[in-house]
Amino acid sequence: MTFLAHVRLMTFAMMLLGIALSASAMAQKLGPDGAPNPTASVVDQQTLLKQVPRIEGRIDIPDTKAAVLIQPAGRTWDYFHEVLLHWGGAIVILGMIVVLGAAYLIMGRLRITAGRSGEKIVRFKAFERFSHWLTAVSFVILGLTGLNITFGKILLLPLIGPDAFSYISEIAKYLHNFTSFAFMAGLVLIIVIFFKDNLPAKVDLDWIKQGGGFIKNKHAPAGRFNPGEKLVYWLSLAAGIAVSLSGVLLLFPFYGTDIADMQVAQGAHAIVAVLFIALILGHIYIGTLGMEGAFEAMGSGEVDLNWAKEHHDLWLAQQLAHEDQQRRPSATPAE
Repeated sequence: MTFLAHVRLMTFAMMLLGIALSASAMAQKLGPDGAPNPTASVVDQQTLLKQVPRIEGRIDIPDTKAAVLIQPAGRTWDYFHEVLLHWGGAIVILGMIVVLGAAYLIMGRLRITAGRSGEKIVRFKAFERFSHWLTAVSFVILGLTGLNITFGKILLLPLIGPDAFSYISEIAKYLHNFTSFAFMAGLVLIIVIFFKDNLPAKVDLDWIKQGGGFIKNKHAPAGRFNPGEKLVYWLSLAAGIAVSLSGVLLLFPFYGTDIADMQVAQGAHAIVAVLFIALILGHIYIGTLGMEGAFEAMGSGEVDLNWAKEHHDLWLAQQLAHEDQQRRPSATPAE
């Protein structure tokens, strides 16, 4: 066999091998019914998403964020917002309501042991009460409208229908956005007015040792605010700052932030807000149903003398001494 014949034979063999491989590949691309399967050679979606942090296209408009087609982290955020936040928020808020309800059923309302004296003393001045109620009312509005964002589709939408829900949610959105400025203003006032009185003091240790008076069944000594009230103040302060900062990022999105930053801000805002609501529910309970005479402090600004003796005896002694000094006539030099 000549060299040329060998070449022809090898070429024919290679052609047969190529045809066989092509037929095998084509067979793999056919479905079970023999029809072509166009996705047989395509990389599956999960593999593709694991290879890159996000899938982007090319655009001509200035907003580069619009080029993001798929972002795997967005699915994680969606799972948090639609599943974890629903369950976690419900457990925390409903759990707090159950605990407070159990406390009321077991302990009842904490009465003034000595009864009302009929004498009053000023606990909070008008501007202090204004600052408190500015923050409190704006917080309630923010809490209700924020809960609508989280739970509205689950609880409210089935009850009132899509049209009414859309109308209410639109109003709630604007209320939430604009009321936030009132809340931040009130928060600043609360910080300035009550900061000094909420600093830790030596007497707080005695209050803690006595369990706030619950353990030894006697009223523990306290200044203007006891350690329990101070704890609520500092936790509220931290939570208020956190929701304010994250809320500002959400009010003005993508000013120095990207999509990932906005997701973190929204997640932090939601988590802190849920915990904040649970904390304030406890604060509201103590100030209304939980303790006799407590609401009067922020209502009229005056509290009963016996209430002050039982809950803030050191502060009362200072106030009475100050009033006595003001009433005492100043000494005049003899002529």
